[in-house]
Amino acid sequence: MHIRRKPWARPELAACDFYISDPTARRGEWAGCFARRAPLHLELGCGKGGFLSELAPEHPEINFLGVDINSDVLGLAKRKLEAAYAARGLTADNVRILSWDIERIGLMLAPQDRVERIYINFCNPWPKRAQHKKRLTHPRQLRSYAAFLAPGGEIRFKTDDDGLFEDSLGYFEESGYQVVWMTRNLAACAPADNIVTEHERMFSEMGIPIKACIARLEARP
Repeated sequence: MHIRRKPWARPELAACDFYISDPTARRGEWAGCFARRAPLHLELGCGKGGFLSELAPEHPEINFLGVDINSDVLGLAKRKLEAAYAARGLTADNVRILSWDIERIGLMLAPQDRVERIYINFCNPWPKRAQHKKRLTHPRQLRSYAAFLAPGGEIRFKTDDDGLFEDSLGYFEESGYQVVWMTRNLAACAPADNIVTEHERMFSEMGIPIKACIARLEARP
């Protein structure tokens, strides 16, 4: 998805109370970045913030990190989060967003950060075999998440792409995760807490079934 450059994004992010400009400086100390100590959940590829802006304000008992490599799209997420919290009369004190390359996620999160849940929603499927290592669910990535995911922590994954989903089921098993729930048609059995993202709505309207699963880390490597 192409996002037109937004000259206002970086200045607004720099002035935003819940934007982290240097995530590597927080490695191992993310708990201290929030108003309260609470379980830490992470969204990889948070995009325009549609998912996070619905989830985070409704769960003040959880701290959330939203990561995206694109500062322009992260500027949109910042505005969406501000609007969501303002509409509820809340302060955005349980959410932080940052621009970072997810392939280097281990440089900003340490084992002591203990992330309890990771959300991966409609990531790039990288369909060509030579590109598979770029997938956010590839074993190389899953092993890096395992370094900071709490024992018994889980990954919640959604995609429209059949190939990516079927491959990912194998990736999870190969990398020490147990798939504890899955569906190849989310609309038919969506959990009560399912948040319908912009991509989910778009693909569903096109008649493309949404695939989803929950994979639980069995043990840290």
